[in-house]
Amino acid sequence: MDEHRAIPLCPSGALVDSGLAVPFDVVYAGQTCRAFAIRYNGQPHAYLNRCTHVPMEMDYQPNRLFDDTGQWLLCATHGAAYLPGTGECAGGPCRGGLVKIPLTESGGVVHWHTAHHLQPVEF
Repeated sequence: MDEHRAIPLCPSGALVDSGLAVPFDVVYAGQTCRAFAIRYNGQPHAYLNRCTHVPMEMDYQPNRLFDDTGQWLLCATHGAAYLPGTGECAGGPCRGGLVKIPLTESGGVVHWHTAHHLQPVEF
């Protein structure tokens, strides 16, 4: 298997600034994990959907990760806050930043990129 490749994720229009996330599954360090893509300040970003405080999914409702202002990604369980553009911890009980997944956008499609520790789920 080619270690580094682009995987189509969604049409560009599916990611609205500070809107709902687009979920997807990845194999990260040998485990199947949920991930999400968002758009913030016009740019697409993706992260593992795993809080750094307690490794559990962060959504408070399906695909809702932004706070009411659209400026922070929040963990619904303990209130850890992350910067949407970088995944860095911005407050609350987080231990470091979210695991970032590289994205590119071209031709109206957003792609995520594999790495040695990040692979697609094979069926």
